[in-house]
Amino acid sequence: MGRPASVALIGCGAIADEFVRCLDALDESARILGALETPEQLAAARARTAGRLFPVTDSLDELLATGPDLVIECAGQGALKAYASRVLAAGLHCIAASSGAFADPDFAAQLAAQAGQAAPTPARLWIPSGAIAGVDGLLAARTAGMQAVTYTSGKPPHAWDGTPAESLLQGEARKRRTAFFEGSAREAARDYPQNANVGATIALASLGLDRTRVRLVSDPALEGPLGTIDASGAFGVFHFDILAYASPTNPKTSAITAHSIALALRQGYCFAYEPQAA
Repeated sequence: MGRPASVALIGCGAIADEFVRCLDALDESARILGALETPEQLAAARARTAGRLFPVTDSLDELLATGPDLVIECAGQGALKAYASRVLAAGLHCIAASSGAFADPDFAAQLAAQAGQAAPTPARLWIPSGAIAGVDGLLAARTAGMQAVTYTSGKPPHAWDGTPAESLLQGEARKRRTAFFEGSAREAARDYPQNANVGATIALASLGLDRTRVRLVSDPALEGPLGTIDASGAFGVFHFDILAYASPTNPKTSAITAHSIALALRQGYCFAYEPQAA
């Protein structure tokens, strides 16, 4: 993936807004040609981006007709599943922020079938580091005898409200450190989709979605989300603690996510999704 001169955005929410501000601050030369939003959110998105120099549409065909060199998805797993195949079929690389979508077996099978066509497109899906440190080390370690990797996601109890964990974190369980889920990255993405992107990115950079372990923890001592990566093998041992503050405009995502997309755009710091390795 070369450095693009122009990009189009799938999504026009908080991550997209922060990404645009990143480009402005970095004086990035890549131009944004347009953004895609749902019909329900189109009017609000157009009003919010009125000062920008790119149009917002609810048609992927219109977006691709602007002629971008690259598409950036920052709209959520549903959007990536809905549009990725068409973007690739158009011969365009796509940076995908919603890596949790790759844990869906049907979506993975669709991408694998597309990649296995007689004349597959050279375009690829690329995964940025998101809210994670050490992705480069994981990518190197998986070819150097990695044997185990575990991602532990710890959050204060209230951060798990609205998820299946809420019913488990009642009474005394809410007052103490409680590990309420342990399983594969694929299982974690299925049961806790709002927490899926970080675990999926770690899995795809290391041992895959079924061999990477995920532990979800409620801890009243935490003031914010704490992610821990433990990996071991012939290469040695990795241990990363990552306290990534939430975005001030979108508490469900990390403040650093949009910056990782900008880094992927400017310096190619991302890795390719491999359908057969998922």
